[in-house]
Amino acid sequence: MKRTITIRNIYDKEYETLQLDGIWKDVLGEPEANGAWLIYGRDKNGKTWLALSLALYLSKLKKVLYISAEEGTGLAFKNTMLRVGVDTTDTNLHLLEYESFEMLEKRLNKRRSPEIVFIDNLTIYQDELKKSALASFITKHPRKLFVFMAHEERGEPYTAPAKLASKLAKVRFHVKGLSCNVNGRVPGGVLMIDEKKAQLFHGNKVEEETPYL
Repeated sequence: MKRTITIRNIYDKEYETLQLDGIWKDVLGEPEANGAWLIYGRDKNGKTWLALSLALYLSKLKKVLYISAEEGTGLAFKNTMLRVGVDTTDTNLHLLEYESFEMLEKRLNKRRSPEIVFIDNLTIYQDELKKSALASFITKHPRKLFVFMAHEERGEPYTAPAKLASKLAKVRFHVKGLSCNVNGRVPGGVLMIDEKKAQLFHGNKVEEETPYL
């Protein structure tokens, strides 16, 4: 049986947070550096662009692993990296194609393992993440931040693991028409992934104060 937590325990607890700046601070504030975030949306709406932009930014703060399980590291992925501005001198951002959760578990248990892991995307892992496996995986790594990606169906994250990730996520990024609505336990807001294309999709002018990537 676990011991109960006192009010003093909570007030005295120190939390590790991400010290962000710019547009990321505007929408995310100073979030905890652990737990789960979720990026979801329909195909070809800018999920990978957003995810790589975020991974690149966070690699300035922490060691980041990006697992491109669905798309792999083909030409389209390479071109997105180039457009986002991923530089060969960035030694804190590492890339992988598909890796099973079993192997990922072993990787994360090693010394100097990644502190932030992007998993693109949960559809590929639905057979590995039955029932509460995803929640259990996150709980085993209380000092890691997992950024899960998922497809969208009828306005909601697609597949059971993605729906569970949405419930567990401290931050959710809903990508639609090359814009992104950010919500959760953060200030929230809208990011424009590509200003010109987003204007065409939404049919109206993007406000000048709207941040964009």
